[in-house]
Amino acid sequence: MNIFFAKTVCQRLLILAVICISLLPALSYAQAVPATADANVAKAAPAENDTNTDMIPTKSLLSIIKDGGYLMIPLLICSFTLLVFTFERAISMRVGRVMPRPFVKRFLHQLEERQLDKEQALLVCEENGSPISLVFAAACRKWGKSSVEIEQAILDAGERAANDLRRFIRIFNGLATVSPLLGLLGTVFGIIRAFNDIATSDAMGRMELLSTGISEALLTTAMGLSVAIPSICLYIYFSGCLDRLVIRIDALGQQVVAAISAEALQEAAQARASRKKAA
Repeated sequence: MNIFFAKTVCQRLLILAVICISLLPALSYAQAVPATADANVAKAAPAENDTNTDMIPTKSLLSIIKDGGYLMIPLLICSFTLLVFTFERAISMRVGRVMPRPFVKRFLHQLEERQLDKEQALLVCEENGSPISLVFAAACRKWGKSSVEIEQAILDAGERAANDLRRFIRIFNGLATVSPLLGLLGTVFGIIRAFNDIATSDAMGRMELLSTGISEALLTTAMGLSVAIPSICLYIYFSGCLDRLVIRIDALGQQVVAAISAEALQEAAQARASRKKAA
């Protein structure tokens, strides 16, 4: 296994791990939260039944979402949005899509060997259509200009390519900010509901009346954190991927500058003249 393939596998495993972390809380709720039983039945149950915990029914995921209150709906939307854009960015920011290795290697080799002129180079870049080809095309439009002009064209085209790759990364930061706030709001609503149940009940001091409101408060808090933590991790990860891609694009652009700038073409012409004279 070569280094490039190993790096790609590690990136995919990291994304898969973050997705699993975002799904684990919801699955654990369905397994860990017992169904609410009638208080009088629970008090009347014999002590020996307490040891048989395997027979206690568990709530379904749908009932847990219902117990979380109305704020579970926007939190679920945030969770679904996180999964969708995780897959979208993982596909769109692949190195093989942004910088196809066969195209880059062949194009740079042809430039160094003087097998392409300006029109042919532009045609090859337009046919490929990858982000790196758009940067190369911007450089080729300045064919024969000074290295400063070509570098500026590469910087401008690279910034446009980076903006295109960056357009959905801010969504992860937004989800990491909004989800805990929604969970906190659900916590407040749950506590308010719990105290209202106590205040409007004739049987003061019955702790089971607090269970519904406290359950709603804890479920929304847990759900908000379950969305926020993977979101901030993915934001940091994809931001780092973007930085590495931009640096690599700039490095490849410098190789193009060294092949098509006026200084490079002049040196190549002088080298050909020297070889002819020597022959």
